[in-house]
Amino acid sequence: MKKTNGHEVIQLFEQFSPKRYAMEGDKIGLQVGRLNKPVERVLIALDVLEEVVDEAIDKDVQLIIAHHPLIFRPLKSVVTSDPAGRLLEKLIKHDIAVYAAHTNLDVAKGGVNDLLAEALELTETEVLVPTLQEDLKKLAVFVPSDHAGSVREALGRAGAGFIGEYSHCSFSVEGTGRFLPGAQTSPYIGEAGRLETVEEVKIETIYPRSLEKKVLSAMLKAHPYEEVAYDIYPLDNEGETLGLGRIGQLEKSMTLHEFAEFVKEKLDVKGVRVVGHLTEEVKKVAVLGGDGNKYFQSAKFKGADVYVTGDFYYHTAHDALAAGLKVVDPGHNVEKVMKAGTANKMAALAAEKGLDVQFIPSSIHTDPFTFI
Repeated sequence: MKKTNGHEVIQLFEQFSPKRYAMEGDKIGLQVGRLNKPVERVLIALDVLEEVVDEAIDKDVQLIIAHHPLIFRPLKSVVTSDPAGRLLEKLIKHDIAVYAAHTNLDVAKGGVNDLLAEALELTETEVLVPTLQEDLKKLAVFVPSDHAGSVREALGRAGAGFIGEYSHCSFSVEGTGRFLPGAQTSPYIGEAGRLETVEEVKIETIYPRSLEKKVLSAMLKAHPYEEVAYDIYPLDNEGETLGLGRIGQLEKSMTLHEFAEFVKEKLDVKGVRVVGHLTEEVKKVAVLGGDGNKYFQSAKFKGADVYVTGDFYYHTAHDALAAGLKVVDPGHNVEKVMKAGTANKMAALAAEKGLDVQFIPSSIHTDPFTFI
C-alpha cells in the first residue's frame, strides 16, 4: 500500500463529489490547515464541533472531511478564549485540516441524498431538483487486435461506456493501421524507418466530461503503443442529470402514520414532525437532506405522496397541506448517514488506488435538539 498526502485524499474525494456540483456561493473546500502533509487517518463528520475536534485529536487524525462547513460566515476575529476561537486553536495546534463538502456532496451520486433514499429503501429513484447535466464526449481509439479486449476493459473500469443502467458499452470495427516509426522511436510493432501495416480495431465509447482525465489515463496505460492514435468528439446527447433530493417508490404503500414510524426507525431518530392526515396512504416518496422548504413544490410536481426533509417552516407546512402534499420532518441531523456512507465510499476508492489511508466515521452525536 502506498502512503498518501492530503492532496491525494481530496483528489480522490472529488472524483465522486467535485466542487462544480456545489450550488453557487456555497462555502466548500479547504477551510482550515494544509493538505501538503502525510495523511494516514481521515475523520468523516457531519459537523465540526469542539467535541468532534477532540475526537480527531484522540484518534490521531490529520484531516476532517465534513458535510457542514465550519466557516460559513466571514470571521471578524479569532479569540481563543471564545468557543469558536478555541476550536480553531485546537485544529491548528494539532495540525488537523478541515475540508467542507456541502451541496456538492448532496448532489453527488452516492452522496447524502442517495444515502437517505437507500436508507428509506426507495426504488426507481431519480433526481428531485435537477441542478446540472453531465456533458458527454465520445472517444475513438485505434488498438492492435490482440490488445482490444484489455483496452475495452480498462475504459469500462474507468467509467466510460455508461448508457443508462448499462455499463462497458462500446462499438468496435476492424481495419488496417499504417505508420512509419521515426529514427528515435521504440515501436511496440515494427521497426524504426520502416513503414508498418497492422491489423487494428477501432473502439468507440462515450464518457462524461468530468471523467475525461481518468478515462484517458486508463486507456493510455492499457494501450501498448508508444504513441496512441485517438479522437475525442463533443456530443449533443444529453448526459446524466444531477441535482438535489431524490424521489422514488416504497416497496408497498403504508399509511402516513406507519411511514412516520418507518422513517424514525430507518433514519435513527427519536421523533418526527408530520404534516397530513395520518390514515392516508403513501407510496411515492421524495427526500431531500437538510433544509428542503423551498423545494416542496418540486416534490408535489413530481407526484410525491409524502416529502421527507428537515427544518420545515410553519407557514410552508400550511402551503404543503393546502397543496395536498404530506410531509415528514425528521430533522436536519439525519444527514448523519453521510458519515458511514462517505467513509465506506472513500475506503473503496483508496483500496482501488492502493492508498494506505483509513477513513473513520465520527461517533459524536451533533444534533442540538432532543425529542422529549
